[in-house]
Amino acid sequence: QVQLVESGGGLVQPGGSLRLSCAASGFTFSSYAMSWYRQAPGKERELVAGITSTGGSTNYADSVKGRFTISRDNAKNTVYLQMNSLKPEDTAVYYCKAVFRYRYWGQGTQVTVSS
Repeated sequence: QVQLVESGGGLVQPGGSLRLSCAASGFTFSSYAMSWYRQAPGKERELVAGITSTGGSTNYADSVKGRFTISRDNAKNTVYLQMNSLKPEDTAVYYCKAVFRYRYWGQGTQVTVSS
């Protein structure tokens, strides 16, 4: 069955870094564009970053440009989100999403930025 499993979340101090991973299975990962979204308490889910199926193109929310980097390894069926210079406002549950013929979501991983 289709699975997207996020990992790498946790508690980090402001200015710190985290690397999120999303491991995919059950579908042809290399055919799907991948994205990271986040949802903070009381707020709507928002797009953080996206990457095309080949990894040749990426896009970012203005709020994370220059701090976050999305990448993928199609041989490992995994997409990553490197998050640097984290701020308290980055605190949220982070989800990965796959889009092609269908749309799949992971279950999310909590990121908390606090001193």
